[in-house]
Amino acid sequence: MGKVVLVTGVARRLGGRFVRAVQRDPGVERVIGVDAVPPAHQLGDAEFVRADIRQPAIGRVLAEYGVDTVVHLDVTGTPLGAGGRTAVKETNVIGTMQLLGACQKSPTVSRLVVKSSTSVYGSAPRDPAVFMETTPPKSLPSGGFAKDAVEVEGYVRGFARRRPDVAVCVLRFANILGPTADSPLAEYLSLPVLPTVFGYDPRLQFVHEDDVIEVLRIASHEPRRGTLNSGTFNVAGDGVLTLSQCSRRLGRPTVPVLLPAITWVGTALRTAGVTDFSPEQIRLLMHGRVVRTAQMRETLGFEPKYTTVETFADFARSRGPGLLPPQVLAGAVDRIAASRLPLAGRGGAKTTHGAG
Repeated sequence: MGKVVLVTGVARRLGGRFVRAVQRDPGVERVIGVDAVPPAHQLGDAEFVRADIRQPAIGRVLAEYGVDTVVHLDVTGTPLGAGGRTAVKETNVIGTMQLLGACQKSPTVSRLVVKSSTSVYGSAPRDPAVFMETTPPKSLPSGGFAKDAVEVEGYVRGFARRRPDVAVCVLRFANILGPTADSPLAEYLSLPVLPTVFGYDPRLQFVHEDDVIEVLRIASHEPRRGTLNSGTFNVAGDGVLTLSQCSRRLGRPTVPVLLPAITWVGTALRTAGVTDFSPEQIRLLMHGRVVRTAQMRETLGFEPKYTTVETFADFARSRGPGLLPPQVLAGAVDRIAASRLPLAGRGGAKTTHGAG
């Protein structure tokens, strides 16, 4: 008999795509999709079970179907429908607790894959240039999705200690982008004008949504010889882009805001519909974040198809032209930078860049 895979968060596009992909694997016999609301998209031959992972009923679903592999994708920064930030946090944290409790009691579950985020490292001025999986954050995230991800990973580590017989794989994804990306940063980059923090040009990393599906599929398999499908892995495309480079490629002008007005920036973004632009997201726009992905290749055996630059290019094409042609915007930025050089040479104020 083949594997029975349960996937949470299938009402979201990413979850739906993964369900359709994993059921094509020859070793998979049955796929169970779970969410609190019915998906608007097709799930292929998968069976959909309407269940809220915040409720104990999820345990009955695991038992009824004899699930052996759980892929937990219902950890996200954006709400699905009504409920806002409160509902998102409850699903992320309380939902994960209930799901792990059900997995702990299940005699059939042997593999758990959890979608996490590189936001667990936070963003601070004295951060290392590159984070490894074992690098402790300078300061833990204090709110928003980043804090949820930290709590989720804490519960997952506790589960792994209590059930050492279960292979546990935590995938820390960099900012996910692509034509159908659904994240606070994707919403921010889709604004006609990008508010930025004056004096900062952070380095950013992206992972393409197609690569996300593929690495999730690999993590849900039995490991190939020479690989190990358990542990914690950073997942990102090669290379980095600065925020100014992103704005040029999008053709979207930036509006620098002085640091004391950082609260206003967050409020303005939330008003514009960027739902989880918490102070942690603002810090990302100041200090950025870059991670090392050697373990992803060497231990998990995954090689991304898209680099960070290629991922962003595909995202930019899907968003259409910005207010300004990229060439015009790039020329204007270069002229402004050149006009500041004489001031800097006379001891005037220089624009500083956030670390990491």
